[in-house]
Formats: sequence, C-alpha cells, structure tokens
Amino acid sequence: MNNRKIPLRKCVATGEMKNKKELVRVVRSKEGDVSVDLTGKKNGRGAYITLDKESIQLAKKKNILANHLKANVDESIYEELIQLAEKEKH
Repeated sequence: MNNRKIPLRKCVATGEMKNKKELVRVVRSKEGDVSVDLTGKKNGRGAYITLDKESIQLAKKKNILANHLKANVDESIYEELIQLAEKEKH
C-alpha cells in the first residue's frame, strides 16, 4: 500500500488548497525573470495557480501573481498559462 502524502499547494488566485499536480508554478528568479515552471523545481520564489481560464484571468485582473512574486508579470506569462489551461481541457 502506497500511503504517501499528496503535496498540496494553495492557488494564489482562488485560495483553494489543491493537489500540486493540478496547479502550475510560476517562478521569479533572483534576476527578476518570471517564467512558468512546469517541472516545479526551478530556483526562485514560486506561486501556484490553478490551470483554468477563470483563475488565470482573475490573477491577471487583480495582479495577484505580480504581488506574490514581487515582480512584473509579463502579458506573455498569462498567455502561456491560458494556452496550458486550454491543452489541459482536451
């Protein structure tokens, strides 16, 4: 029997605790570069977000990722997240 604990993370947009696999990590490096971290292993300050369009748009509208990461989040990051969310659905 495999009784390992499932790592939970909190979505910065919705505040829900979810299985880490259902979330995607956005990370800010020491240099201040913000990127989508699909491995979940990049160094830097990370924020987890649910991979669905509503959560991503909410985060964008309220600037949630930028506040969490204390960095400017480029438009392209949100576009990348939305594309990932679209892929997840199919």
